[in-house]
Amino acid sequence: MSSLRVVPTWRHGQERLYVCLTDGRNIAWYDREAARINLLSEDRREDVLDVLGPFLTGPVAVGPPPVPTPAELARLTLHPDDDLAPNRPGEALQIALDRDPGPAHRIRRDPRRRALEAEQTVGEALDRLDGAGWHTLHSVPLPGGDRVHHLLIGPGGLFAVHALYARKQRVTIADPMITLGRRDPYPLLRRVRADADRASYALTAEVHPILALLAPSAVTVPLPPRDLRILTDTDLDALSRLGGTLKPADVEALHAMARDRHTWGKV
Repeated sequence: MSSLRVVPTWRHGQERLYVCLTDGRNIAWYDREAARINLLSEDRREDVLDVLGPFLTGPVAVGPPPVPTPAELARLTLHPDDDLAPNRPGEALQIALDRDPGPAHRIRRDPRRRALEAEQTVGEALDRLDGAGWHTLHSVPLPGGDRVHHLLIGPGGLFAVHALYARKQRVTIADPMITLGRRDPYPLLRRVRADADRASYALTAEVHPILALLAPSAVTVPLPPRDLRILTDTDLDALSRLGGTLKPADVEALHAMARDRHTWGKV
């Protein structure tokens, strides 16, 4: 009978099944998404296949772990405190609300909670593009207390996405002004472009600005804004069809660079 045991773990939202000896050392792991069993000890190949048999969901490749790419090596050497990849959508707002929830009873809903709902909804929509070769970083901090709400990196290029709560409101956009319902117009598009420009400077690559509106009742845009996309949260999946701009290796390299907090320190 095999002395090996299988230990499931989750890393960055992906499941791995590690095969361990009785003393706790790993000798292999099964990556479901890659359909690959990585062997650290070829001598125990048959034992590993035997113990993982009940967990396999189809044909798998078996062999030593692949040599990490430069982007993967950069990620592996990144200190956890400097890694932005684990940030949740609306991370900064969530932390602020945890520290200062505000009054328990108030006539109007705290505007921070509306903003958080927008970032969470838009962020979840962007995260669903991951399987199409895209990566999203959330709540990317900029000097001075500003943030890029979401940074999207993939085959179609790089995008700084600003989420705006507009539920059941009419939105009118006259570049650079935006009007929500009956409120006074304000130049939000300047901020959206500025965030994209700062991201471009940090990454030394062109970053395109996007304004993502959460659940508006209607959107009026007399003239399309220059160099800026206006999308609703339900339109974001269309970005997955963009391509031809970045190769997979470029996507991974830019993602590794963008997730390092130090990249954003001087923009």
